[in-house]
Amino acid sequence: MSYDRYLAICQPLHYSTIMDTRIQNFLVIYCWVFGFLLTQITLNFLCQLYFCGSNIINHFFCDLAPFLQLTCSHKIDFQLMILIVAIPLMVIPFILVLISYSYVFITIIGISSAKGRKKTFSTCSSHLTVVTMYYGTLITIYMVPANGDTLTVNKLIAFLYIVVTPLFNPIIYCLRNQEMRAVMEKLIIVKDTQ
Repeated sequence: MSYDRYLAICQPLHYSTIMDTRIQNFLVIYCWVFGFLLTQITLNFLCQLYFCGSNIINHFFCDLAPFLQLTCSHKIDFQLMILIVAIPLMVIPFILVLISYSYVFITIIGISSAKGRKKTFSTCSSHLTVVTMYYGTLITIYMVPANGDTLTVNKLIAFLYIVVTPLFNPIIYCLRNQEMRAVMEKLIIVKDTQ
């Protein structure tokens, strides 16, 4: 989506020739296949671990950090593998998003009218907010080494990327829409008069 914004704002005349169906299909297939393959690598390593003792996961879903708390195996190799897998899965896409938005912001600064800058920035701000919330929490969970004391913090951060980010997604994108904003204002006014 950030590449789409980059093309639409920085190269608007070339948008339709660059972002054709072939590129769209490639981007979607690449994301799915790459994500699937990296998940399979993680799953393969996870299946090689030995577990002993309690089988109760101290979390509200089966996340990686609390799952690793149950293993009797040597965790450092697995944690290193997670760090290595996290770089292409999380860090590189996040850096690419930041680079594309850097170009977008440079282009926005170059727009001469304040109204044009505001309109252009508003098309990107919602996506950038959601991306920052999502990647910020993911990188914190999976790239920062975990101890036993950070399990409660991990629960809170996991709650942010599993519940809060998807919850805010439609709200952030819908409030950008003028019709949706008008409907929300009418609902608020109706409730205030009752």
